[in-house]
Amino acid sequence: MWVRVSDCVSNQAGLAYKKEYLGAKSSNMIRVLRGGNIFDMHYALKPDDVIISSDFVKPELLLRKNTIITPAVTSLEHIGKMGRIEKNYNDTVVGGFVLMLLPHFSNEWFSKYLLYVFSSRYFRDCCRGIVNKSGQAFYNLSREKMMQLCIPIPPLAEQTRIVAKIEELLPYIDSYEKAWSKLEDFNKRFPVDMQKSILQMAIQGKLVKQRPEEGTGEELYQKIQVEKQRLIKAGTIKKEKPLPEITECEKPFEIPESWMWVRLSSIGLTQTGNTPSKAHPEYTGKDVPFITPGDILNGDIAYDNQALSTLGKIVARVCCAGTVLQVCIGGSIGKAAITNREVTFNQQINSVFPIFCDSKYIFAIITSQYFIVNMKESAGGTATPIINKGIWDTLLIPLPPLAEQKRIVAKQNEILPLCEKLK
Repeated sequence: MWVRVSDCVSNQAGLAYKKEYLGAKSSNMIRVLRGGNIFDMHYALKPDDVIISSDFVKPELLLRKNTIITPAVTSLEHIGKMGRIEKNYNDTVVGGFVLMLLPHFSNEWFSKYLLYVFSSRYFRDCCRGIVNKSGQAFYNLSREKMMQLCIPIPPLAEQTRIVAKIEELLPYIDSYEKAWSKLEDFNKRFPVDMQKSILQMAIQGKLVKQRPEEGTGEELYQKIQVEKQRLIKAGTIKKEKPLPEITECEKPFEIPESWMWVRLSSIGLTQTGNTPSKAHPEYTGKDVPFITPGDILNGDIAYDNQALSTLGKIVARVCCAGTVLQVCIGGSIGKAAITNREVTFNQQINSVFPIFCDSKYIFAIITSQYFIVNMKESAGGTATPIINKGIWDTLLIPLPPLAEQKRIVAKQNEILPLCEKLK
């Protein structure tokens, strides 16, 4: 039958203890349970709970077995939170803004049944419907009105069976909640993890099939070295320091036989940026973009934030379209993008202009999890990690034939947008 809450329980409000009570000391100290101790269908005593002298305690406010407690004044989201006292406490009382609901029928099954009724969505919605708004954050749940709300009461034997069934199911609900949380976390991470996996497959030669007619990475490497020597003889670039030989123990994973492990600077022209002196205002202008780490985000470049004049360009580091820029310092280390125009850039960025290689393939390599981790591990500094150009130049990358590079990029362009749609 439908009955009012007042037919099943009486109520007793807690007491807000004065500040002077808190400093008092006696041989018998009492813990104060407050609204913050009450959660969904349970309560918890905390190490930082308020402790007072027993001299100021009313015995009727001690926690007694089968009593149901709820916050009396609370933010709207906490309305309906309930806890059931499982044992008698001689050292804990309810504090202010806590309401004690004392069942008329002192029976464990009856008090448990009431706990589940009071914790139900139905009862929470009823409580929300009778709150009095007081300010922006707090609401007053009138205990007089709450006591007049209606709840369904079955026979005691059925109450017992209902409680037993709920307690049988609750562990499964808890397990489901944990599994659901893990699933939600997995779903949030899945698109990014999938992108990382695709990049890793790409640099391991597993994204597209190898084709013998496309040649080898060794052939491409030799072609690049010939071009570099031509540029050196022409005075276009300076002679480079020899790079250390690659040992077998350095190679981080297997790559196809037609591929080749090389050091980054061996496949192109690398440099570190600089910042023209601010003592010369004539270096600032609108002629060529000046890129800083903050201008690189998600593979894109903001070209309009800063720029140099033609005079400033002369003393700056300049790179042409198709150059890959990568941040080499700080918390954003590893961020990268490909330029689509001539730019200058500061000393917190390294650049590589690939020779006879696809810039988008090089970008895929240096933004892969493998390369970023390698960068961070090779970075010096304590509070602020930094990788200088000399070390950056020597980091290993896998080199496939140019035609295969282009097929890898095309396959990525086909697959990666699908990952974005999953976000």
